[in-house]
Amino acid sequence: MRMRPTLSWTPGDDLPPGTTDPGPVTDALSVGGVLVLSGAGISTESGIPDYRGEGGSLSRHTPMTYQEFTADAQARRRYWARSHLGWRTFGRARPNDGHRAVAAFGRHGRLSGVITQNVDSLHQAAGSEAVVELHGSLDRVVCLSCGTFSPRRELAVRLDEANAGFAPVATEINPDGDADLTDEQVGDFRVVPCTVCGGILKPDVVFFGESVPPQRVEHCRELVREATSLLVLGSSLTVLSGLRFVRQAAEAKKPVLIVNQDPTRGDRHAVTRVALPLGATLSAVAYRLGIPLDDDVVAGRRNGA
Repeated sequence: MRMRPTLSWTPGDDLPPGTTDPGPVTDALSVGGVLVLSGAGISTESGIPDYRGEGGSLSRHTPMTYQEFTADAQARRRYWARSHLGWRTFGRARPNDGHRAVAAFGRHGRLSGVITQNVDSLHQAAGSEAVVELHGSLDRVVCLSCGTFSPRRELAVRLDEANAGFAPVATEINPDGDADLTDEQVGDFRVVPCTVCGGILKPDVVFFGESVPPQRVEHCRELVREATSLLVLGSSLTVLSGLRFVRQAAEAKKPVLIVNQDPTRGDRHAVTRVALPLGATLSAVAYRLGIPLDDDVVAGRRNGA
């Protein structure tokens, strides 16, 4: 029997309570050297649901595992049908005030780096630079046989051509870009192979049950070592991929600050958890620091000027 990855975590009664005071976050950013670690919660205001929390997608959706994807052709067909439809919606998502605030903090020299657990590239769309995509990005596709990378938009064109008329209506879009479809809606969806070797294509994201590349983990650990403090934004820290950096920072006596409305698995390691919405909270922090969310040149570039 194949084991499922750990997808849930139940808070204990011994966790410290959250606060509505963002002052410690403002103080940390005023000092600078802050490393941001973001999760799915920062993208909910962009229309991409969280995995957990109220209305989280895990209540109705179990993400594809790496083992299922590589071993089962039918599972791959279902995945690509759902992901192809989800991509159309996912690709239309735009950065919200949380992403814009993080980008502004970076432009004004308050951050030492950004690590994101998200695969939506919204930090980059908001203007953040040198973002470490811990779990990869849906923008890219990789061949599992020859290792060739290609843009997702090219695959989308090929899938459209191979599946003319495929236009079911999804009930939900999930944080991994997977849309909720029934088997009937998937129908006889056709998967296309690698154009180089004919191998199996996979989005360049870390599936549940798959390991983050060791060199990427070490790069993130180095960022933690260099940071003054760690600011966690919108992550429940349920899985080890993000929690390990919180533990590392706490062990090194670096302040860990969390902005997340619900309790997280890292709360016991944090000096504070601000239980407020991300967009409004980070906007207020930026205002207190005298940092505009949108510099003219950045706003002009995003609007095509």
